[in-house]
Amino acid sequence: MKVEKVRYEVEWTEKETEKREEKRKHKVIIMGAAGRDFHNFNVYFRDNDKVEVVAFTATQIPGISKRVYPTELAGLNYPAGISIYPEEELPNLIRGFDVDEVVFAYSDVSQEYVMHKASIVLATGADFRLMGPKSTMLKAKVPVISVCAVRTGAGKSPTSRAISRILSEKGLCVVIVRHPMPYGDLSRQACQRFSSYEDLHKQEATIEEREEYEPYIEMGFTVYAGVDYKQILLEAEKEGDVILWDGGNNDFPFYKPDLHIVVVDPLRPGHELRYHPGETNVRMADVIIINKVDSADESAIKTVERNVKSLNPDALIVKTISKIEIEGDGSIIKGKKALVVEDGPTLTHGGMPYGAGTLVAKCYEAGELIDPREFAVGSIKEVYNVYKHLGPVLPAMGYSLEQIEELNETIKASGADVVVVGTPIDLRKVADIKKPTVRAKYSIEETGKPTLEEIIFQFLEVKMKKSGKE
Repeated sequence: MKVEKVRYEVEWTEKETEKREEKRKHKVIIMGAAGRDFHNFNVYFRDNDKVEVVAFTATQIPGISKRVYPTELAGLNYPAGISIYPEEELPNLIRGFDVDEVVFAYSDVSQEYVMHKASIVLATGADFRLMGPKSTMLKAKVPVISVCAVRTGAGKSPTSRAISRILSEKGLCVVIVRHPMPYGDLSRQACQRFSSYEDLHKQEATIEEREEYEPYIEMGFTVYAGVDYKQILLEAEKEGDVILWDGGNNDFPFYKPDLHIVVVDPLRPGHELRYHPGETNVRMADVIIINKVDSADESAIKTVERNVKSLNPDALIVKTISKIEIEGDGSIIKGKKALVVEDGPTLTHGGMPYGAGTLVAKCYEAGELIDPREFAVGSIKEVYNVYKHLGPVLPAMGYSLEQIEELNETIKASGADVVVVGTPIDLRKVADIKKPTVRAKYSIEETGKPTLEEIIFQFLEVKMKKSGKE
């Protein structure tokens, strides 16, 4: 009887434990940088009653931690929203919330970096997860062409603009959907539409956002971005014949592409094998563009071509040159003290020491390239402490009004005779630059066959036939 009683108590305890485990939700933390993290939550976790996302963590972008993902976006399961913490707190968060799984959801990092983060998570006892296209891509009702890259600064933006122009000249209404950059009031940024400079001002676009949206607005296109990409898709489908997904941070698309174009960079040979999720993009690509073949070493170009063929032998390969054009009088640079302001993300997590502005300053024989380190203030000064690879350039950091003011102060204190702007925007609309200014812009040009125009026309022809349209 005693043995039977013990056995009964053990069986009862096990059943009660199983019941409690069934009732207990699977606890998740999502690691991000205000982009894919929110998207993965929206499409996979938001309405999942078996899962509780207890926290987001944030990195890469200043000022996005210590916020809350608002209840308006988080849904009914999260009446208080979801707190966003600095990534440095991750181990304590896992233990404190008794977390079962951590989802890694940001990009433009090395494969080794990802596994270091995985090791931190696994050491706490939790599972580590990467979510793929099947779980996170949304299907559009109209054709989607995606343009992504292996690294930030590879030449994706000029490629995207060239494709937009090709589609527009074909008579199609092209709507651009841009990879997210929601650094302000998230509930106000759920679905954003930009078609004028006034829209940029109204929605308090940061410098980084302007760098991506403004060139399209200059060309007469409409750009959608924000936080809720299901809602964005519904709006974009109403407006456009074709959606162009303009990917950022070498992430793969949020929308299932009908034609996936990926830009690789021979100035950084081997990165197509070593960065996440850049390698994923190469393996998925229909078309791979090897850009900058005019400025890269022939051996580096061959290395990149060999690598992409080993990853994706069926992809079409297109080679392009990266042309620099200037706006303003380049002759004013000669012999002068020049301050070069470059695209922020390309220099920081993109890992490039310089950009188009530096090349223009050297081409026009600047007397001196000012090193802004000694003049940098606040968060701009901190950028140089974090990104020690930077040359004598000023990254156009502007994720907040405070940081834009710090950028202004740094420019004023530099004592420059002329400012060379290598960002895609007219920085004078945001920063108070009182010195003569020359802007540097990138565009691409194909060097052989097939051309992008031929590839896109063939794609459209096949797509229209499949859909029963002429």
